[in-house]
Amino acid sequence: MPRLSLVQAETLAQAALRGAGASPGMAAATARALVEAEAVGQSGHGLTRVPQYAGFLAHGRADGAAEPVVRAGRGGAVLIDARNGLAFPALALAEQEAIARAEKFGVAWVGVTDSHHAGALGLPVRRLAERGLVALAFANSPAAMPVAGGRRPLLGTNPVAAAFPRRDAAPLVVDLALSQVARGRIAQAAKAGTPIPEGWALDADGQPTTDAAAAMGGAMLAMGGQKGALLAMVVELLCVALTGAAFGFEADSFFEEQGNRPRLGQALLAVDPGALAGQAMFLDRVETLVTVMLQDKDVRLPGARRDGLAAAAAQDGIEVPAALLAALEALAQGGKA
Repeated sequence: MPRLSLVQAETLAQAALRGAGASPGMAAATARALVEAEAVGQSGHGLTRVPQYAGFLAHGRADGAAEPVVRAGRGGAVLIDARNGLAFPALALAEQEAIARAEKFGVAWVGVTDSHHAGALGLPVRRLAERGLVALAFANSPAAMPVAGGRRPLLGTNPVAAAFPRRDAAPLVVDLALSQVARGRIAQAAKAGTPIPEGWALDADGQPTTDAAAAMGGAMLAMGGQKGALLAMVVELLCVALTGAAFGFEADSFFEEQGNRPRLGQALLAVDPGALAGQAMFLDRVETLVTVMLQDKDVRLPGARRDGLAAAAAQDGIEVPAALLAALEALAQGGKA
């Protein structure tokens, strides 16, 4: 399998996105985020997204010329309008605003509206934690799961991420979607014609199914059953009601290049521990928990695996399937993937 350095991968992804109609700034921010995701082992949010995003740009589902702007704000709260572009320029602006306002006010809530696919949310919260801030991130997505007691897909899989600074160590990073399993795994099973475990999804009639193709036409199930569905509803409301974005059931699927502009919402929460019990106390308390956790030899700290993969990728590069590499090169030359 071909291997690219991170710089080569980012340069190629950026050229492919520009070839598909993204502005230089949008292409740069998006390529950076996708390669970072690839480096930490989250390939579902990595380079495979480039042809998908190119399709969205080509069919008008994303505006390649959009420039995010601050639409409203007061104190520690601010709303950023992604203006129907790809999400990453708006998320980069959200990071900047979160840092500035948390450092000034002790806490910042940054909402993003009229946005798109948010990618790997563990990456922005990790960067905020590296600045000494406790950070949480939320995003809604096209409908894939029913509400508690329902059968129709109304809620997205709605990822949640959190990061906590440590003293002289990498932050603790938690990054998860609220479905029982990533929808991409069901899509892969449907393509391969293999069954899925019971408990992952419902068919179009709201019945449990092990048929991956039927699941793709039905609904995902939330992790933790009713509790997971309720948590997904909380994320939906945080990302939509506070920002004026679209609910998941109002956004067309990301598995189709044609459709509406999704107008999704994201949110970042950043807290300066110095505004509460103090930075030193916070770090002491975190290390107390970490020490007790590691007394069990099989415990792996959240984020540790991704940190190891990132270090290896920085040194050795990343593998890119030959077909994907060809598609990226075609897009970079202004062709179709």
